[in-house]
Amino acid sequence: MLRNVSCRMEIDISGRTNMVFSLAVAEGMQLASERLEIVLDGVRIEPNELVDRHGSRLHQLVSSAGRMTVDYAAEVQGKAPAAPVDELDLVVYLRPSRYCESDSLTPTARSEFSGLSGTELLTAVGSWVQSRLYYVPGSSRVTDGAVGTLLARQGVCRDYAHLVIALLRGIDVPARMAAVYAPGLSPMDFHAVAEAWVDGTWHIVDATGLAPRQSLVRISTGRDAADTAFLTNHWADLTLLDLQVLAIVDELPRDDPSMLAQLR
Repeated sequence: MLRNVSCRMEIDISGRTNMVFSLAVAEGMQLASERLEIVLDGVRIEPNELVDRHGSRLHQLVSSAGRMTVDYAAEVQGKAPAAPVDELDLVVYLRPSRYCESDSLTPTARSEFSGLSGTELLTAVGSWVQSRLYYVPGSSRVTDGAVGTLLARQGVCRDYAHLVIALLRGIDVPARMAAVYAPGLSPMDFHAVAEAWVDGTWHIVDATGLAPRQSLVRISTGRDAADTAFLTNHWADLTLLDLQVLAIVDELPRDDPSMLAQLR
């Protein structure tokens, strides 16, 4: 499987600011080529690469005020090894988090999914979330969590993933978020999915159903959107003027929602 992914953004920066980008495909992918170029007012900047315990590659830099362009592109060959797990993962990803208030949704999760396990459980949770939410671009705020999403009955991919994660944690299934490039997604953008620890490995749950799971490319992994944002900044304000994301695959797979799939 050959996948080509890219991202271009233009940013207006008001003053000296500390910036962290999460655009690069995760460590462990087989790359035929990769390029990251960050330019501020015509001058190229070299960021510092930081890699977290899940292989998420963060690119950090301190910028002065000005107009910045960021270009990233990679050609991904084959599939990565299965995502590793350790005992700490199975503790961290059972806890409530900033956007996944599993403690508040435990009664709902137990009422709806008690007695289910394995493929049946993941299919049921994904279908339940999909049937109760409308996908409405621009409908959610960056501060909205799973409870707010369920009450509003609408959201975007990150909101679907947050609700899936919170419900799974509510019935004692470790769950986490992955930011991905998603061939087949329309309109094209960064995408977010949930991963659930079932039968000894991590499986994708994408309640949006907007892209085939088999061709997704992992960017970052964490508790929720607070850990997987494509850009964070501190000190000064900035404005994202333009964002273009592209992800294509040599042959778009057909996805069967009733079958388990891993993010590779």
